[in-house]
Amino acid sequence: MTAATTTANNGTVDLPEDAPPVPEGATIVTVKIERYNPEADEDMRWDTFRVPALPTDRVLNLLHYIKWYLDGTLTFRRSCAHGVCGSDAMRINGHNRLACKVLMRDMFAKKGETTLTVEPIKGLPVEKDLVVDMEPFFESYKAIKPYLVTSGNDPTHERIQSVAERERFDDTTKCILCAACTSSCPVYWSDNQYFGPASIVNAHRFIFDSRDEAAEERLDILNDMDGVWRCRTTFNCTDACPRGIQVTKAIQEVKRALMFRR
Repeated sequence: MTAATTTANNGTVDLPEDAPPVPEGATIVTVKIERYNPEADEDMRWDTFRVPALPTDRVLNLLHYIKWYLDGTLTFRRSCAHGVCGSDAMRINGHNRLACKVLMRDMFAKKGETTLTVEPIKGLPVEKDLVVDMEPFFESYKAIKPYLVTSGNDPTHERIQSVAERERFDDTTKCILCAACTSSCPVYWSDNQYFGPASIVNAHRFIFDSRDEAAEERLDILNDMDGVWRCRTTFNCTDACPRGIQVTKAIQEVKRALMFRR
């Protein structure tokens, strides 16, 4: 396809003829993406693209631009594009982030050209480009019984809980299972038998729920060589969480619950 030379704030760039006009105020950004095609590649490789970006764009917009106009084979997950579904977790400039939440105005270099590096999250098998196999992550999640466990007859009305009882585990209800925290953990990189931060966070959500009756069972599950004691308190998980959950604090509270049985 014939390329057209387009001028932006910081120079010119060759874009496909079917690409939309570069909007006023756009800056050309170099995007380096670590890629892998299981049908053609033996190892990971890097591809580089030059893309126009506005300060209000998010990294996900740049990935869409690349896929729609520059290389349709680029593969990544995304769904809601509003930081709720957790589909588009990836490493952006070396940090685990949701591509739909990272604004380009926060990524522009103060001097010189802006370069973004985008990689798949670590610790999970890469299926293609930025898509990883999430099954090991969800197996750990399912193992901690992430659902309310009660006994007796079904209640005839809602289970009453005080404001203070709800606040006890409010923070950990925010998890969207994006795996950003778990895949930022050095322990998980080296041994993915470790349950990982996300599973422990979701166990915390039920261990401290006054309505639940399986807290002791979950604590026994996590009191394992691959459970909470593997945490080294590096705080990578807290930094990576797009929902602002105090992940490391939650893990420490589960450890304390094990020591003192809540």
